[in-house]
Amino acid sequence: MYRRILVGVDGSAASERGLQEALRLAADGAQLRVVHVLGELALMAGVPEAAYLGAVLAEARRGGEQVVAKARAAAESAGVTAEAELLETVGRSIGDVLADDATRWGADLIVLGTHGRRGLRRMVLGSDAEAVVRTSPVPVLLVRAPD
Repeated sequence: MYRRILVGVDGSAASERGLQEALRLAADGAQLRVVHVLGELALMAGVPEAAYLGAVLAEARRGGEQVVAKARAAAESAGVTAEAELLETVGRSIGDVLADDATRWGADLIVLGTHGRRGLRRMVLGSDAEAVVRTSPVPVLLVRAPD
């Protein structure tokens, strides 16, 4: 069984399904690490002028901390001990940051929710989950979002 499970969360319904599956897997005593990655593209989306970047960054951090706190509370409610962290990145993909954090922490499984986008939507929006699968040194469990 898995002993060290890293789960990426972003506050979406897909992420929530991934978290619930990670909690189920960790229920037998595995260590759980909850990570939310704040990427530069998320910060820059919809920012018309650089003067607003500081306020946008502060708000994004607050939102990220709320996502992490909610996931940690869900773990505690499920009786799973979890550490949680907000990571920030500039110039690197969220997928690479997650895979590197899994290596650094010694995870033996990464769990992610995925939207399961295809075609043009996937090409335009990208797929952090796909990036993790391509670069991860450990198995990755993808949990599909509810329809």
